[in-house]
Amino acid sequence: MATQIHPTAVVAQGAELGVDVVIGPYSVVGGSVRVGDRTRIGPHVVLDGVTRLGAENIIVGQANLGGPPQDLSYRGEPTWLEIGDRNTIREFVTINRGTIKGGGITKVGHGCLLMACCHVAHDCELGNGVILANGVLLAGHVLVGDGANIGGAAAANQFVSIGRYAYIGGMTRVSQDAPPFMLLEGHQARVRQVNVVGLERAGFERARIEALQAAFRTIYRSGDPQSQSIERLKSDSSATPEVHELCAMLEQQAHGHKGRYRESLREFFAKLGAERILGERRG
Repeated sequence: MATQIHPTAVVAQGAELGVDVVIGPYSVVGGSVRVGDRTRIGPHVVLDGVTRLGAENIIVGQANLGGPPQDLSYRGEPTWLEIGDRNTIREFVTINRGTIKGGGITKVGHGCLLMACCHVAHDCELGNGVILANGVLLAGHVLVGDGANIGGAAAANQFVSIGRYAYIGGMTRVSQDAPPFMLLEGHQARVRQVNVVGLERAGFERARIEALQAAFRTIYRSGDPQSQSIERLKSDSSATPEVHELCAMLEQQAHGHKGRYRESLREFFAKLGAERILGERRG
């Protein structure tokens, strides 16, 4: 099927469209936008800024992708938004492009589902297979690992990291890093148990899930200081890679500003953004 552009859509000169792209009624595509093959753009969608969409994405109506960051330091720099392949982005989702101080780029991986009314702020990074349920709000600089599932109306503070295959319950306030493979819920968020259902659905072997459950009991139920529990798990020669990953993120969290490791990387992100966007090298 050839590329189809509805007569009411506006595609600016300079925009790049792949093969078999469909652009629906009243949508607007900016001149610095690139849309990958077989991507479907619904009605009233706005694609703005330096935005790159991969192949086979489905963008349902009224989404706004690549808009300027909601940050008072932004001065119109040509920062980026990159979205991978096979993502579904539903009604009224907003994804802002990056800022210089945050590295200059907002990223969404492959195979993600962003349900209606989600907001992904500037400089966020979403891995592959991430699910954001309706109304999820991610503040700036948030990192979401592969396979993470965030429930409806949950909100993450700026610079929070959410680990791989974590499950965040609906309406949860995430103000500190959320460890991988765990289920968190509450206001503030608290680790409740291992995300067993999510790991089973993702194809994790039963033995690896049981190892994480044992690590959960050691860290969260033994009553020992967390640092001692982590050292004990790290020194266990039978510990699985997932247990080591859990321990590593908890150690990062402990050294991060207010429990957010990415807060300690502000200077690195600012240097990276200046090099990427402005071509400046900062010593």
